[in-house]
This record gives sequence, structure tokens and C-alpha cells, in this order.
Amino acid sequence: MYSNRIIVKSIQIIIIFITIISVGCSIKQNKEKNNSEKVLNGTISISGAFALYPMTARWAEEFQKIHPEVRIDISAGGAGKGMTDALSGMVDLGMFSRGISDIEKAKGIWWIAVTQDAVLPTINPNSPFLINVKKQGFTKQNFTDIYINGTIKTWEKWDSGVKTDDIKMNVYTRSDACGAAQMWAEYMLKNQEDLLGTGIFGDPGIAEAVRNDIMGIGFNNVIYAYDIKTRDKNPGLEIIPIDLNENGQIDADEQVYNKLDDIMAAIKSGIYPSPPARDLYFIANGKPKNKIVIEFLKWIVTDGQQFVDEGGYVQISDEKLQNGLKDLDN
Repeated sequence: MYSNRIIVKSIQIIIIFITIISVGCSIKQNKEKNNSEKVLNGTISISGAFALYPMTARWAEEFQKIHPEVRIDISAGGAGKGMTDALSGMVDLGMFSRGISDIEKAKGIWWIAVTQDAVLPTINPNSPFLINVKKQGFTKQNFTDIYINGTIKTWEKWDSGVKTDDIKMNVYTRSDACGAAQMWAEYMLKNQEDLLGTGIFGDPGIAEAVRNDIMGIGFNNVIYAYDIKTRDKNPGLEIIPIDLNENGQIDADEQVYNKLDDIMAAIKSGIYPSPPARDLYFIANGKPKNKIVIEFLKWIVTDGQQFVDEGGYVQISDEKLQNGLKDLDN
């Protein structure tokens, strides 16, 4: 009788032991399965707008900290290249820095807004006309007469008459199909092909042209006009203030260019006009189906937004972010 109780007890212990092992294995297997489902690996290819390149590079860096098995290849070449590469399927995503045209929509392009910035008119800080430029500013008509009509060819309007006899204005525009030039032209109710001036490739290129020419005038995206670390204007570049109320002088509420955070606030509030302020997009040939591309975009419009201000960009509205997230989930 005693030995039978021992045997029964032993069997009960064995059953309990086996049950514990089975449950433990099951939990481990489920945990491993869940972890494997969360692990992302593969490559995302991106090309396009110089305007979005620095922010995309930052997003990629932060995303890869979470998903180290994901590789993200990024190249800048202008919004036109981003559109061409996206439509042809050469890349997963194109970086795009202007509105989507009806023709592009008809071709099946898909887009999602991710942040905002602006195009700024630039001048060399050693320009002999800088004092008057900052005091008077430029009106939209001034820019139109420089870049569209070609009737302003010199700095005479901003010349104090004491520094130089050479007042020729050297005008620079973009040679590549790009959002910056298109938005700058749209500010003057025209298109990129209507802009006059010497064509320079890329945002860094036009910044360098103005930096090396005290008689030059150009335009740059915010991120190429300011240093995101110091929040000051980049060495060799000064911003031409826009005389928004066209009263012949830059008033206190029009002085929004001193620091990066000042112009960002002006863009967000609408003080700085749109265009040339604009949303920035990722585009693709149809809605993305690749899991890692979708997860990257979802992360950008949610957790990735925490890096926008620091990166020198302006966060778009919560409504646009939520609309983008819903589109990705459907």
C-alpha cells in the first residue's frame, strides 16, 4: 500500500515535470516566432530630391539602429530623378519636393507627405550691397523681374553708391529638374523652365556658386542655407529677406531669417509664403508592397517625427501624418 502511494506520487511528479517542460518549450517557440516576425531584413533603395536627402539620411540612420539587418541606400539627384527612378521601378522610393502633377498621378505615382521645408533666396555675405538688401529686402516683383522678365540685371536698386562701381548681378538657377527651382518659379507664378540665370547642378552646387561670387544671387532649400548643429546660416551664405507687405523695408515681423529655428517657425506659422514653402514627399510606382518599405514609412510618420525639428525641417500637420498612416494600413 505504501509502495503504491510512492509509485503514484512519482508518476504525478513526472507528469508535472513533463507539463512544465512542454509549456516552457511552447512559450519559447511562440516567443521565437514572434521575434522572427518582428525582425526586418533586406534593402530599401531611395533616390531623388536634394531637399529631402539630409532628413532621409537621418531617418535611415535611426531606423537601422532598431533594425540593423535593414540596409538603406540613398542617393540625391533632384526631384526629377526621384520621379523617373520611382516610376521605372529602379528604386523603392523617390524623394520628391514639389506637388504631384496630374500627368504623374495618371502614371500611377503614389505619394506620402513626410515633412515640410522652403526655398530661400540667397546672397553672398560679403556682397557690397548686403546692408541695403537686408534693410529694403526684395519684393516678389523684384524676383520676377530678375528671374522671369530679365529687366533687373544689376544691383542698382540696392546700391548705396559708396562701395563699388561694379553693380552687375550674377543670377544662378538650377540646371537639374528639381523641386526647389519649380517651387521658386511657382512663387512667381511660373515653371522651372521659365527661370533665367546660369544653371548649376544641385543644392550644394548653387550654394557654392553664391558662396564664391559676391555679385551673385541664388536660392537654396533651408537645410543647405543653415547649419543644423549651430542653427546659424552656413558660412558664405546670407538670406535675402522678402518684403512681404511691399512697403520698401523689412519690418520686425519680416525678420525671420536670423536662426534656423526662426525660419522654421515662420514656415510652420505661414508667415513665410507657400510657395516657396512646401511639403516634401516619398513617392513610389503604386502603393509600396515590400514589408520593410512599409514599416520604414510607418515609422517615419510616427516615431520618426521626433527627429524632424532637430534635423532642420518642419513637422507637417497631425492630420496629414494620420492620413498617411491610414493609407499605409489599408
